[in-house]
Amino acid sequence: MSSTPTPAAAPDKRSGGEWLQSWDPENAETWDSGLAWRTLWITTFCLTLCFVAWFLPSAIIPKLNPLGYEFTKSQLYWMAAMPGLAAGLLRIIWMVLPPIMGTRKMVALTTLLLVASTLGWGVRVQQPTAPYWELMVLAFLAGIGGGAFSGFMPSTSYFFPKRMQGTALGIQAGLGNLGVSLVQLLTPYLIALGALAFFGGSQMMSMPGKPSKEVWFQNAAFVWIPLMIIGAILAWTMLKSVPIKANVKQQFDIFGNVDTWYMTLLYIMTFGTFSGLSAQFGLLMANLYGIGNPEIVQGTGANTQVLVAGYNVPDVAAYVFLGPLVGAVARFVFAPLTDRMGGAIWTLISGIGLVFSIAYTIPALSPDATSADTLHAGFNQFLWGMLAIFLFSGIGNASTFKQMPMIFEKRQAGGVIGWTAAIAAFGPFFFGIGVTTLGPTIFYAIGIAFALLCIVITWMRYARKGAPKPS
Repeated sequence: MSSTPTPAAAPDKRSGGEWLQSWDPENAETWDSGLAWRTLWITTFCLTLCFVAWFLPSAIIPKLNPLGYEFTKSQLYWMAAMPGLAAGLLRIIWMVLPPIMGTRKMVALTTLLLVASTLGWGVRVQQPTAPYWELMVLAFLAGIGGGAFSGFMPSTSYFFPKRMQGTALGIQAGLGNLGVSLVQLLTPYLIALGALAFFGGSQMMSMPGKPSKEVWFQNAAFVWIPLMIIGAILAWTMLKSVPIKANVKQQFDIFGNVDTWYMTLLYIMTFGTFSGLSAQFGLLMANLYGIGNPEIVQGTGANTQVLVAGYNVPDVAAYVFLGPLVGAVARFVFAPLTDRMGGAIWTLISGIGLVFSIAYTIPALSPDATSADTLHAGFNQFLWGMLAIFLFSGIGNASTFKQMPMIFEKRQAGGVIGWTAAIAAFGPFFFGIGVTTLGPTIFYAIGIAFALLCIVITWMRYARKGAPKPS
């Protein structure tokens, strides 16, 4: 739908103020690197908050029942999938916004919109009285944070020369992705600090085999709202916009290029995997090795008991942040390597790594609850296998974003980035559906088959000697 339109002289209605009069990042003599890096850091700060808002439900949903709600396993999977559905749909909108709104307005207003869902979750965790449909609406609104990615990334690409886009976009996407692990890492600590609870009282949270404890779960949401307001103010006061042409017919011509579809498949393999697992990691862990597995625990609330003697039910919050953290760090650490070595070779490594790490994880998706030892061994295999999947998906996230500016002409590259990001953002939704309807084992096996397809595409089209589109 959208592409990176060609920078052009600003029309009269875009003269002065926020609109740059001319901008050519490929011209080293006139390129303002200070403005480019300032744009990168402010938009990255705001993008991190977008990912916080997008994945805040994933930190809250596994604890809804311990807080007093009584949702089924299927209902919780669907709720955790909803931000992914919203993000995929909204990315198709956000990908066309940079030429229309400009960087300044788009980043500032988007960051301000994050407050709505974040505030709603902070209110609704305080009492287990919200109807299911209302929490589904809040989960959908959280997808605004995911939708922003398809506007922020192409917009930032306007400010950097092609030779630096792998690094710049890798930094922005990688640090932005850290918002996922940030919200999941800090939530257990924030909810334990009564001193932060300026709005609302405490709740009692009951976990299997452990005494109930007093928490202030609203802190997990409310603490981010001041930062979102600060981010919006920074964007409004310090960013500029590149005046660009956006011919509608030209924006659609990316779909006539076969590489658009190939890169969409590759980005589904990488970011689709990262976002899908990030959203469902906590629930999957709980349902396989913790509070959601009837072979391990029985009952709810204060009546919950662990059925396997000697087995300590893992606290999801202690592990769930690790996967997104590994994936996010891999994305910005490997970004400079893709600038030096090319993206295709790293996409190939990503696909091969995903095949082996998924295969290693599959046996652990069917826990052996006959003894504490077998459960511990299965959980360790599950955890390490999942972290390996996150690692290789993060590497692929960096390499595919290096490939796209190399494969496509300047006018198309940003649009392809926006489009592929939009489709891959459905990862949490399709992962939730797949796990719920097919079961984890079959769904992961399909993941291996898909990764093998992507390996063949990468090798034949981009990575081999004499490839049609070396990148």
